[in-house]
Amino acid sequence: MGEWMASSVDTDSSGTIPSKIRVEASSFCQLRCPSCPTTAGAIHPAIGSGFLRFDDFRALLDNNPSLARVELANYGEVLLNPHLFEILEYADSKAVAITFSVGVNLNHATDELLEGLVKFRVRHMTCSIDGASPETYRVYRVRGNFTRVIEHIERINDFKHKYQSEFPKLTWQFVVFGHNEHEIPMAREMARKLGMAFSTKINWDTKFSPIRDKVFVRKQSGEGATRQEYELIRGKSYLSSICQQLFDDPQINWDGKNLGCCRNFWGDFGGNAFVDGLHSCFHHEKMNYARAMLRGHAPPRDDIPCTTCEMYHSMRARSDWIGEGGAKNCG
Repeated sequence: MGEWMASSVDTDSSGTIPSKIRVEASSFCQLRCPSCPTTAGAIHPAIGSGFLRFDDFRALLDNNPSLARVELANYGEVLLNPHLFEILEYADSKAVAITFSVGVNLNHATDELLEGLVKFRVRHMTCSIDGASPETYRVYRVRGNFTRVIEHIERINDFKHKYQSEFPKLTWQFVVFGHNEHEIPMAREMARKLGMAFSTKINWDTKFSPIRDKVFVRKQSGEGATRQEYELIRGKSYLSSICQQLFDDPQINWDGKNLGCCRNFWGDFGGNAFVDGLHSCFHHEKMNYARAMLRGHAPPRDDIPCTTCEMYHSMRARSDWIGEGGAKNCG
């Protein structure tokens, strides 16, 4: 077994790093969404509580000039980071594209920061808005203010007009539950009027507000009414493409810890990007071993976060491994 593992795991540490990465800008969130691991405190042991410091971000870009794109959103609300304006300004000066594609709740932001999103050309921002009315929105986005969120989007659009800019491109993301499914068409139309793309997302908690009209939701989402249904139809886990991040879009915590992917809140993959360097993290032995696991070349190992993840277990059950070129390869 030892010889097989040694020959199957890529131990090369001389390669390059990806041109795009993910860095958590804030692990804090002001909302209390019932099904969220941030609300439950589940992320705290591995991720902790904090903000990305400007000095760490500046050094990260300076030490890795090949970086072209950085995603700053993950488990917290990126707009709460007190250093965000400086971070965006510096990234723009270095021609590094910034995205908030994982999502923001957009409940709290100064006018200066909203202008900064446009002025410093944040490329894309997903806005998590699970309803088309204040009454429906606040059922899940506890402590959230629907009216304020819409006002912030309108203000961003004002600044886009002022700067004659298409950025940030905005997507309205609607997590579908039983209590809000009837408002999907209304939300889609509101998004259109606000110049936003619109997408539904299948919820991850079947106990909180279960889907009521599965036929309607299937038609509206085009993906299925539940994640279990999606998996039966597609033969893969919902959002299974996240595993690809270990190969070409790795996740770094706000404090530099190497998290590997945006799903992981169970442990780390070794090293610290702010202390040891991004190259050292990306080619750490644990990262190399995890990539071998995801290709079906190595068995699960207790110290690798993937071993805890349901996406890996689904992949393993189906022998639906990631191919050598990075694409999923059904075996």
